[in-house]
Amino acid sequence: MRIGVLTALFQQFSFEETLDKAVAAGVSAVEIGAGGFPGSHHCPVDDLLGSATARREYLGAFESRGLKLSALSIHNNPLHPDATVAATADVELRRTIRLAQALGVPVVNGFSGLPAGAPGDTAPNWVTCPWPPEFLRMLDYQWNDVAIPYWGELERFAADHGVRIAFEMHPGMLVYNVETMLRLRAATGPALGCNFDPSHLWWNGVDAAAAIRKLSDAIFHVHAKDCYVDQQNVRVNGCNDHKSYDRIPDRAWTFRTVGYGHDAAVWKEIVSALRLVGYDYVISIEHEDALMSNDEGLAKAIALLKEVVILDPPGEMYWA
Repeated sequence: MRIGVLTALFQQFSFEETLDKAVAAGVSAVEIGAGGFPGSHHCPVDDLLGSATARREYLGAFESRGLKLSALSIHNNPLHPDATVAATADVELRRTIRLAQALGVPVVNGFSGLPAGAPGDTAPNWVTCPWPPEFLRMLDYQWNDVAIPYWGELERFAADHGVRIAFEMHPGMLVYNVETMLRLRAATGPALGCNFDPSHLWWNGVDAAAAIRKLSDAIFHVHAKDCYVDQQNVRVNGCNDHKSYDRIPDRAWTFRTVGYGHDAAVWKEIVSALRLVGYDYVISIEHEDALMSNDEGLAKAIALLKEVVILDPPGEMYWA
């Protein structure tokens, strides 16, 4: 396994400066945004697609620093009911898949997206319970009329390009937990899988290690981000919280840097579960801690992960 970082936290720096900061921080891999919510600050997608020379120089910047480019990230919503929004997301996604193939990057990270609840609606609609009865009709439309046809075609497109798509299971998206992840994968194909981020699961009461064991070889990439669940607020209002992320004292849960929501013992369980299911790729830090600076949050996350990440392959069981 390698420790990496999603470079969105360095968007104010140039590409070369960002790679230098990653090396100085002590990681050996980087995940680069190629559009959508992460932006494309460090990835001139069109230039790279249009020039083999530009791609060689781009990859050389990683290689000369001993860094691995673990994934391209394009988090958007190609299932959006606004045709313009959906079309833009689709173009960005396909373009990123083509670029990943050209760069030899095996994984494109993103979201499943979320459709409207019915034809003619103008906004995505996240259904969280089965009643009133129209909610079940909405889910049937979202899955069978929109998501499965779209992602079935995109799965084949990605597979044809030798690339896998990894969904971050995220609230507000159709794929938000293990069950929905595996459902969409079963309905489409093996080139769709998971970018495992435990921070979105913890506030729903999910055991991260148990989720990893269930997902197994559907895990293509991993995000290291923590989540603090404020039990005082949860006891009053529950976990489903719409308040702005900056209202930390009032929220049920808050994103934290690694170790500030769950201790090293929990992260050791996560790493051990990843090893158990055969995952031996990058654990990419996604810094979204409003109580720390980017540099301090990243440094603390790296320090804890260096303690818990298993770097070497397992040895021979001489005792067995």
